[in-house]
This record gives sequence, structure tokens and C-alpha cells, in this order.
Amino acid sequence: MGLEIMDDVRKDSVRNRISEGYREGDRDFREYREISIEKDVAMKAEGSARVKIGNTDVLVGVKLDLGEPFSDSPAVGVIITNAELVPLASPEFESGPPNEKSIQLARVVDRGIRGSETVDLEKLCIVEGEKVWIMFIDIHVLDNGGNLVDAAALGAIAALQNARVPNERYDLTGDDTLSVRDTPLAVTMVEIEGNILVDPDCNEENAATSKLTVISNADGSLSGLQKSGSDSMTEETILEMVEIGIEKAGEIREKFLKTPS
Repeated sequence: MGLEIMDDVRKDSVRNRISEGYREGDRDFREYREISIEKDVAMKAEGSARVKIGNTDVLVGVKLDLGEPFSDSPAVGVIITNAELVPLASPEFESGPPNEKSIQLARVVDRGIRGSETVDLEKLCIVEGEKVWIMFIDIHVLDNGGNLVDAAALGAIAALQNARVPNERYDLTGDDTLSVRDTPLAVTMVEIEGNILVDPDCNEENAATSKLTVISNADGSLSGLQKSGSDSMTEETILEMVEIGIEKAGEIREKFLKTPS
């Protein structure tokens, strides 16, 4: 049987289960797989976190280097977010330069951090027009079991919360801990057979024709939305997904993250 036929069979199987009211692993439609976070796992990074959601495994490192600011923003630091999808993590990933999937993953995580102003970029400036901190947020996908965005976004905030600045001149809190002002989290949902599913695994992502990622801040405000898929969504569905996303982000935040001071 060809690969395309097998893929269609898997999609039909997922859709049939969903239409009958259940999903693989006996999860509720609005239930996450098991989440775990391990911090300070990369010794050469200023901050790091490894996040697992089910069998999805993502490592995020934060690195700070001195550099020059952009000419159009001489008094603020720089954030650069990258994502690496290594072939060992999924047969869908290929070696070589960043592809569309890795660029998209980095972009969504970056959008949440910038949209919420998680890091005060003005405080990353050391000498205006000459020297600033350049913050690299590097996302490494170790195993792709679906829903990479939520794992990467959670890992980025957890890594930022335990990051330490390697220079006493950047003193924000009386020590060398990076000041993190918000905790934007992503909650991704798909629509299958008229049902909204939180935290889709690989098979559910492949079976879905529409997906929405809701990025919300600690106060419940939005810092980003990302729609993908070939099918449109009704306004009612989008509003319901936003409500679910904010609620689920609050639950994850309360369980796994520190409250910004």
C-alpha cells in the first residue's frame, strides 16, 4: 500500500474516532497530554528549559552576547529567535538550512514574546548606539509528537525565567537574574468533524484542515493568533477557541511558571 494511501487511512481513522466522541489515549477533547518541564539543562546557555508534552520533546536555550544595536533602534537590545528541526526528531524534517516549518515555529514563539513585551528591550541597552545585549532564543526539537508550538513557547518562557545575565552592568533585580515581565503562552487547537481539540498530536494535526494557535498573557490579553490550514473557521469557532486558549494557558501558567514580579 502506498504512503499516500496509508496517510489517508490514518486521517480517516482519526476523523472517525473524533466523530464518535473520543480521541487516541482516551483524552478529553480539551485535555493536554502530560506536561513536564526540566530547567537549567544546557550548561553553556544563560537559561534553558526542556519541555515535554506527551512524546513531543523540545529544548530551548537563551544566550546573551554583546553586539551593536540596529541603526533604527539604537537604544534597545535585540531578540533573535531560531528553531532547529533535526531529521532525528521526525521523518518529515530534512537536514540543511531552516525551512518554512522551522521559520514559522520561531516566528510564532517570537511573536508572543514581543507582543507581550516579556523582556524590556530598553534595559538590554548598555551604551546607546554602540553596545547592547543580543538575546538569542534557540529552539531545538528533539522529538516531534505534534503541537511543537505550545512546547516551544512554554520552553522559551521557562528558559527566560531562569536566565542569568553574564554582566554586572545589566543589574535589574539586585542580582544577575533576567527580568521577565510577562508569561505569554501558546495554546494550539484543531477543528475535526466540528469538534475543537486542544493539544493535537501528529495524527490529529495531519487529519485537521484548520488549526489556530492562541497566544495569551498572564492578564488574559492576547499577544498573538496564528491560523493555518486550508479550511476557514466561523467567527463563533474562533471566539470559542480564544476563550479555551486563554483558560488553558492560565492552567499551565499556574502549574509550571513563576509569577512575574
